[in-house]
Amino acid sequence: MARSIAVSRIIGIDPGSRITGYGVIESDGMHTRHITHGTLRLQGDALAPRLGQIFAGITRLIDEFQPAVMAIEQVFVSKNPASALKLGQARGAAICAAVSRRLEVVEYTPTRIKQAVVGVGRAQKEQVQHMVQLILKLNDRPAADAADALAVALSHAHTGSTLEHMANRPRGLRR
Repeated sequence: MARSIAVSRIIGIDPGSRITGYGVIESDGMHTRHITHGTLRLQGDALAPRLGQIFAGITRLIDEFQPAVMAIEQVFVSKNPASALKLGQARGAAICAAVSRRLEVVEYTPTRIKQAVVGVGRAQKEQVQHMVQLILKLNDRPAADAADALAVALSHAHTGSTLEHMANRPRGLRR
């Protein structure tokens, strides 16, 4: 008896206090389809209005594309504490937009994202862009921030399908 596999729409977010990347895909765990990608280029010097722009922009994207889940990159420890704090606040604005629309939010480390998409946890941005373009069969290489966001979404699609596959295996085959 063939089992129906649900298709999930995922929005991936690469947060930034100046540029926030986004990517929307659909995946059933075996097949993935590109929906859209791009960047929110935030205007102004003051941080608070830029955070508002992130919230409003992500909210608009959620309303337009109706994802089931948001996958977002976790903050990495930066050499510059002020940059890390701004990045954390940008993540918070994006997460609040998702929560305000009742989306599930999942987080992935940069290393896990790169490993899921490129196969190497320390891959360079160009490698991520190249693999995202290949996996999603895009005509052009996406900008770095958009490619990172698509990679986050792909990471969730791959992780989710692996977990579902493992949950559906007979008990004797689970590890």
